[in-house]
Amino acid sequence: PSNLRNVADQIAVIAIIAVGMTMVIITGGIDLSVGSLVAFSAVATAWFIRAFGGVHASPWALTAASLLAVLLSGAVGLASGGFVTLFRVPPFIVTLAMMQVASGLAFILAEGQTIYDIPQGFTELGRGNAVASLPNAVAIMLLIYVAAHIFMTRTAMGRRIYAVGGNAEAARLSGVSNKRVLFFVYLVSGLMAGIGGVITASQLKAGAPTYGVMYELFVIASVVVGGTSLSGGEGQVFGTLVGAFIISVILNVINFMIGEPYTHEVVLGLVILGAVLVDMLRKRR
Repeated sequence: PSNLRNVADQIAVIAIIAVGMTMVIITGGIDLSVGSLVAFSAVATAWFIRAFGGVHASPWALTAASLLAVLLSGAVGLASGGFVTLFRVPPFIVTLAMMQVASGLAFILAEGQTIYDIPQGFTELGRGNAVASLPNAVAIMLLIYVAAHIFMTRTAMGRRIYAVGGNAEAARLSGVSNKRVLFFVYLVSGLMAGIGGVITASQLKAGAPTYGVMYELFVIASVVVGGTSLSGGEGQVFGTLVGAFIISVILNVINFMIGEPYTHEVVLGLVILGAVLVDMLRKRR
């Protein structure tokens, strides 16, 4: 049980971001900006905390700083959705550009430095334990997954997300506003990355523009391994959670057996490629 909690704690941020990515991929899109948004959100959180009193900031100031950082990340996601829907720019190109924009904003806001002016109490969000020794980050992750599962399976918007991914033209002819759906999923992706950035800033007690490197690949791998089709229209949020656990366990095993950190990138790329090939073969059958 303790090892399972440790694994869950390690993947909490990745799994939270993967909720938004799952919705985006179900619509047939992709969001490559989530890693940079984690850095941007973490830096924004630390910057606002410093502006609101630094190490002497009150709990209300910490809450306001976190909310503002999440909203700023959501605004970047909303901008991505705008370019995808209004100008019909391919999601790959839009989010690749936004990845650079978010990274640049993080460096500008932090002035190329790490912001450390964070009170010790703020670390309870990412390092503290909730009920039954469950880490707070894991508790937040589980709450988000339960809410996302209910949303995707029990609400009209959730069904519309699947409809747009399955056949956008049929969804439009059925009265679904495709643009509204795409705006929504990219907004959610930005918000989830923002939450991940806040938790990261809490865990590391700092905000740095170098956070979130390669996170987009970990997130995409978790979503694809969890059964979501890159072609769109198919996937489950709890499948993504299972995929995140699988990726984490594989990388931990490699770390124990080889001890070479650079091997992780090779394995991660092969896992993504293998999952995509399996999905394509299944669809052909």
